[in-house]
Amino acid sequence: MSRKNKILVLVIALLGYCVFGLSACEKKEIKNVSSNGKNIICFGDSITYGYGVTSDEAYPVHLSKMINFSVINAGIDGDTTTEALKRLDSDVLSRNPLLVIIEFGGNDFLRKVSPELTVNNIKQMVERIQEKGAMVAIVDVSAGMLMKEYRPAYFKIAKDNGAIFVPSIMSGIITNPSMKSDFLHPNGNGYKLIAQRILKKISPYLNHRQPSTDIKS
Repeated sequence: MSRKNKILVLVIALLGYCVFGLSACEKKEIKNVSSNGKNIICFGDSITYGYGVTSDEAYPVHLSKMINFSVINAGIDGDTTTEALKRLDSDVLSRNPLLVIIEFGGNDFLRKVSPELTVNNIKQMVERIQEKGAMVAIVDVSAGMLMKEYRPAYFKIAKDNGAIFVPSIMSGIITNPSMKSDFLHPNGNGYKLIAQRILKKISPYLNHRQPSTDIKS
């Protein structure tokens, strides 16, 4: 058999593996992509709450202007993952979620909570939300070397549990005074950029839902 024919046979074989859905070729599916929920719930701490700006400049408000969905801001300034778990039922699960955007970890880091506990709490949130039938997106608030140890852990939770992963939303914001309202928190432009980054990752899983999921221009 000629080299050209060998290559052709190899390509056909690889295509065959993909057609029959072997793990090497499978795309990781997002769990509950056909959710019957109605609301996108932004569940987080001060970054979600919109610390440092007026309520209409928080990232969930920017997001609501970019997409045809009801977007609920369930952010609380200063929240840790342990505190967030206590309000998961009342602030998230009881509000008919279609997609829950989880953004936590900064306050755990500042209060020197063990990364293992933080990661376990995030994993519990993901599992409980998915049991409710909603999709989940995990937001990574690391930027460069800051909180870099959380990034692979959050990615692994997303990969293992079929959740959307939104990496490094604070990149280019935390080091840019023109994007911040103080030493840590974004200003209106910074929150708008965060909303754009989140939208980019979640929109592929919403666009199939017509007509209510058309992305606004």
